[in-house]
Amino acid sequence: MAVNFSCSFTAFFCLALWSFTGTSGGPHVTPPHSTIRPGFPVPVNTNNPAVRKATRFGVYRYNNSSNDLFLFKESQIRKAMVQIVRGLKYMLHVEIKRTVCEKRDHSSLDSCHFQREKNLQRMLRCYFEVWITPWTHEVHIPVAHCHQDVSP
Repeated sequence: MAVNFSCSFTAFFCLALWSFTGTSGGPHVTPPHSTIRPGFPVPVNTNNPAVRKATRFGVYRYNNSSNDLFLFKESQIRKAMVQIVRGLKYMLHVEIKRTVCEKRDHSSLDSCHFQREKNLQRMLRCYFEVWITPWTHEVHIPVAHCHQDVSP
C-alpha cells in the first residue's frame, strides 16, 4: 500500500533522524557501554506526531480490511518503538474502538466520535508495523493484527 506524502513530511523525517541520533550541532559519540546500536528499535513517546500519523495508517489498514459497518479509530497508543532501517519502521501497540461513523458515509476519522450505544461498542487491541520511506513517499503496513480483548 503506497501513500503520497507532502514535502513537509520529508523535512519532518530529517528532524526525526536528528532527534533520534541525538546530534545537536556537534558530532555524537555513543558511550562505550551504551546499549543503543544503529538499526535497533528504540522506544518513542506515544504522543509524538509521527507516531500518531503512523498509528493512523495502521488504523486505515484495519478499516480497509475489516467487514465491519463502522469505522474504528485509535483510542490509545499503549507502546511505540521506532527502528531506523531504510526509512522508519514503527512498531505500535494500539487500542482501537468502533466509532459512530459508517464506512459508506465518512472518509475522515478526525470527525468520528466513539460509539456511545453499549451494544455497538467494541474495542480491539492491535499490533501494527508501519514502514515509512519518506524519500519515496511510500508507506507499507506488513503487519496489522487486531483481536478483541477477552479480559473482563
